[in-house]
Amino acid sequence: MADIGQSGNAAPEVSDLLRDLPAESVPIRDLMPSMSPRKRGEDPAHVRLIVESGNDIDPLLVHRPTMRVIDGAHRLRAAILRGRTEISVQFFDGSEADAFVLSAQLNIRHGLPLTMEERKAAAQRILKSHPHWSDRAVAESTGLSPFTVGALRRKAGSGADAHSGSRIGRDGKVRPISSAEGRRSAAALLKNDSEISLRELSRRTGLSVGTVRDVRDRLSRGQDPIPAQLRAAPARPMGQAGTAPPPGPDRSPAPVPAGGPARGRPGRPPRDCANAVETATAVRKLARDPSMRATESRRMLLRILLATEMDQTQWEEIAEAIPPHCVPLIRAIVLKRCEDWKKLANMVPQ
Repeated sequence: MADIGQSGNAAPEVSDLLRDLPAESVPIRDLMPSMSPRKRGEDPAHVRLIVESGNDIDPLLVHRPTMRVIDGAHRLRAAILRGRTEISVQFFDGSEADAFVLSAQLNIRHGLPLTMEERKAAAQRILKSHPHWSDRAVAESTGLSPFTVGALRRKAGSGADAHSGSRIGRDGKVRPISSAEGRRSAAALLKNDSEISLRELSRRTGLSVGTVRDVRDRLSRGQDPIPAQLRAAPARPMGQAGTAPPPGPDRSPAPVPAGGPARGRPGRPPRDCANAVETATAVRKLARDPSMRATESRRMLLRILLATEMDQTQWEEIAEAIPPHCVPLIRAIVLKRCEDWKKLANMVPQ
């Protein structure tokens, strides 16, 4: 199996890597501890659920060079409790760093969900081992938002790829860290040929299709193709959130999403801090409850609750990253979702 970090492609689909991978039986005593990003260890309740299900245990994924379990620690414990001495495994032959990425990807896709702290810790480790990956690629592998990954990158001062001036995205394409120069090139190409396609613009400038579309729209409105925040601030990685610039002619202040916590004054703790902690504790409790994984509807609800578990800083980063022209539509969607959540709360019998 090819490495997933050294071939130039970032965060490939796990299903593509594992498809048709042969399974073989190995002695359980030959396996080493799991490299899972899970800090809490195995959940006894989840292990019992597997044991009592009576179903066949799916093959584990194991890192061949170290024999450490990449995915399947709970299944391994269940097999031991069933009295098994051998277990079916699939082997991954890549680097240990890439094996950890696979472990993170698999742990956010099935089984017992990772906590927010575990996902952040996994992202920090991947940022160190794969600094050339974009925020979006790391986010896809850890179940976080690109804005959260960007904040973690800045906090850690992870800039090993700063000299290259580019990062590898989820699609394997190399894109510049700052889009300002690319936007200038796109604007020049549009002025020379107004009929050029967005896909061709993207190919020739290294920008995403969404970015070159924004350049075209700005030019059509008579605005500068480079947003105020890119003109005024030092270059920062694409896909990362930064401090919002002051309102200007081509930018209106981005509001905090409806239903999210209100911004506090600098240096002052959020007023709803206690409620946030209480909510996070409740979500953790639900994640440990086996009954919440008994049906697809319950698992879907649990995934939604975990995905939207954010603190005030993360909500602010999301609000600041919203493109000005998208604010009305996003605000309408968020308000409608708030109404839907209220309807759900009223549907549940008390």
